Amino acid sequence: ADAMVIITEWDQFRALDFERIKEALSTNIVVDLRNIYSPDDMAARGFKYTSIGRPSI
Repeated sequence: ADAMVIITEWDQFRALDFERIKEALSTNIVVDLRNIYSPDDMAARGFKYTSIGRPSI
């Protein structure tokens, strides 16, 4: 996949295996439309992170 888009705040999506996701993504882009992740945490994990109402990382 080219990117991952989060459109729910369900608990199942709060504890994902980001190393596995990074391996599956060709660009490491995450678009979080529910603001369930910390921008700093996502940057530390090596993702290009965009969320609603916050600066992109």
